[in-house]
Amino acid sequence: MAGLRVRSLLVTGANRGIGLGLVQHFLKMPNPPQWVFAGCRDPKGQRAKELQNLASKHPNLVIVPLEVASPVSIKVAATTVREHVGGSGLNLLINNAGIAKITLLENETPEDMTETYTTNTVGPLLMGQAFLPLLKKAAQGSPGSGLSCSKAAIVNMSSIGGSITNPYAWEMIQASSYRCSKAALNMLTKCQSLAYKEHGIFCVALHPGWVQTDMGSSAGHTPPVTVDDSVTGMLKVLSSLSEKDTGTFLDWEGKVVPW
Repeated sequence: MAGLRVRSLLVTGANRGIGLGLVQHFLKMPNPPQWVFAGCRDPKGQRAKELQNLASKHPNLVIVPLEVASPVSIKVAATTVREHVGGSGLNLLINNAGIAKITLLENETPEDMTETYTTNTVGPLLMGQAFLPLLKKAAQGSPGSGLSCSKAAIVNMSSIGGSITNPYAWEMIQASSYRCSKAALNMLTKCQSLAYKEHGIFCVALHPGWVQTDMGSSAGHTPPVTVDDSVTGMLKVLSSLSEKDTGTFLDWEGKVVPW
């Protein structure tokens, strides 16, 4: 993890689960970022209590109102971040916010499919577009050549559930709308890696493992991976990635996940 050094980062869906775990880990680093932006829907609400407590102890943590399904909310959040980081830009954008509708294929509805796709796929698309100017600034201001997560990067939180080759745990959890949204997110990651490479921006899709969160447990099974183990693993992976890894789909242990 020592290899991952960023001046600023933004995590979406940061009020609980993996997002909160990421924020906590970044704040605990020996050389923590100057700015940690934690995006969540309702910063003053009950579900953001842990974030609020953290922010009271860490002046470098800024809680940002952010609904990734809302283009207006995203634009306002980008303005807020820009006001804090100034000309140094944003080093790391972690698109973690996501939803899942746990249902059988025969019960999927257009409404559920659309809502899931809007949050899980369109959200990261719009986030990448809105924060591109800040990511470009970070890339331009970082020393050295090549791409890395310490320079400027977009990390899209995907899932092995979106693997077409290996539809993990289908017998236990169908959740087709979720799987489709993550397969599409993987393609978005590839597109972003191709489009943003010229700007010095690294892009990767990460499978965090089947993690013990509200979402991970929503199908009634106990996931095998703790938030702490998942986040520790992912940060170790991110610190080790280089230009050759941009546009890939990896898990929290650094293994390649089949498309």
